[in-house]
Amino acid sequence: MEEHFILRVPQSVAERLERVLNEDPEAANDINLDLAFQDGRSAIFTIGEDHFPTSLLDLPCVIESYKTYDDNVLIKTADIGQIILVQEEGLPVPEGPEYKHGLTPAMRDARRRRFRREPDLNPDLVQQVENDLQSIMAGGTARDVVEQEADEDDDVEEPAPRTTPASKKSKAAEAAAAPQSPGDGDGDDDDMDEDYDDED
Repeated sequence: MEEHFILRVPQSVAERLERVLNEDPEAANDINLDLAFQDGRSAIFTIGEDHFPTSLLDLPCVIESYKTYDDNVLIKTADIGQIILVQEEGLPVPEGPEYKHGLTPAMRDARRRRFRREPDLNPDLVQQVENDLQSIMAGGTARDVVEQEADEDDDVEEPAPRTTPASKKSKAAEAAAAPQSPGDGDGDDDDMDEDYDDED
């Protein structure tokens, strides 16, 4: 399968390219037309004596290109995922390797409007979950689950002993058999007499 790119140029450059492509091929050879990459993403586009800054960017989504020989049958030729963006001098260079717009007006600012944002995940947490999954698949247990169960066992208090009817009877018998100190009953009677006197 062929490798294709989208070449997007300013309107003035597009008109000059159209004239070059429509002219006699021998005359077109006299015009300097070049695309020289400085690194993997930056380049200089040259047409005639003019130079334009150029960037290689990734499209928001992959598109397909087709060709036909009879205007009835379409044959897929390539998947297109990158665009070569030629800009006028003085315009800001796009930041990053990703182009935020698509090729049609409906896909303008597609990365923000149509794509879900990636969640902010802690790399250490992701690595720990991956290790736990591998441990579980190998027949073991997850490390964090084992630690959590151990913590829960430490926090659990021992249950209080249940009181049975037999224990209640034994406690009542012990209370009845306990000797009372002398004068306990007299003291209670004296207190009651004092209460009655106060009422009078």
